[in-house]
Amino acid sequence: MRLKSLELINYKNIEIGRFSFDHTINCFVGPNGVGKTTLLDSIYHLAFTKAYFNPLSTQNIKHGQEFFAIEGVFDRNQTDEHIYIGFKKGAKKIVKRNGKIYERISDHIGFIPLVIISPTDRDLILEGSEVRRKFMDSILAQLYPNYLEALLNYNRVLAQRNALLKYFASNHTFDEQTLSVYNEQLAGSAQIIYQKRNAFNEKFADLFKEQYQAICPNESEKVSVTYQSALHLHDMPELLEQSLSNDRLAQYTTEGIHKDDLHFELNTHLVKRFGSQGQQKTFLIALKFAQYEYLKDLCGEKPIVLLDDIFDKLDDQRVQRLVALVKNGTFGQIFISDTSKERTELVVKQTEQSYQMIPLDHA
Repeated sequence: MRLKSLELINYKNIEIGRFSFDHTINCFVGPNGVGKTTLLDSIYHLAFTKAYFNPLSTQNIKHGQEFFAIEGVFDRNQTDEHIYIGFKKGAKKIVKRNGKIYERISDHIGFIPLVIISPTDRDLILEGSEVRRKFMDSILAQLYPNYLEALLNYNRVLAQRNALLKYFASNHTFDEQTLSVYNEQLAGSAQIIYQKRNAFNEKFADLFKEQYQAICPNESEKVSVTYQSALHLHDMPELLEQSLSNDRLAQYTTEGIHKDDLHFELNTHLVKRFGSQGQQKTFLIALKFAQYEYLKDLCGEKPIVLLDDIFDKLDDQRVQRLVALVKNGTFGQIFISDTSKERTELVVKQTEQSYQMIPLDHA
């Protein structure tokens, strides 16, 4: 999968932009505020139908304008694929593939495999479980349409069940039969989600350890990624039955796969609490490299890689690991943003791959 060209209209801080790309490495370079990250985000948008850094469509429209449009031409198996995304205030977002509008936008997810590495990824370690669930979901949704469908359905029914619990509390009533309908729907979707997440972790955990050891070959550092779920011990109907009194008191669903988490550990301790900044940084890079390998293995092609301002955040050891992966042909097409043209060019030359420098001096 490769992106051949990109056109933007009124997207964030870019009024009009047209770009053609090298098949291997493309570098957006220039000072802060000129649109480097915006360009990366637009590519992510074409893959996931929403922005990475701010998924609210109305906030992706350039200030003072009424709409935005993004169009990319991708080479997929030597066939051009035209992807268009447009959004106008007060209207529904439109996603087209080769001129045909998707009836369900979710059907597009997975068509363009993609991995992004950004300084904001530190939230994976430092923030709550929701961020780590989204990490799993973003990978599995690209590979399994039934997973994404189950996830969307689960979240819809969960919101309805929570609204019902709140209604019961405010009206001092309770209808077990109505609640059981939502319980049954939740259980069906939860089982699909749990099975995919569990299978994912079995493979992903090993890939992660390989990547961590390649970046940091310190035998004293033992790392692990462990999937935490109440469904390891109980099925969803049991959980809902056991938590009913708590749910009614809290007025929301207190147990389920929406509480799942990934535990990131270093020498049996949570890395968010006991890992140094360097260890946390290595952990994050290894997570993203493992994500790339997982997607590549299962979808049968090399995902597009977006690297947002990471050379400024990585030390030489981690940069050299990245260079080695590119040099060995592990990655396919890469897009890089950086404030320093000289630093970026120095790094990409070491990969011995073709590259294109795209200087930006104004948004």
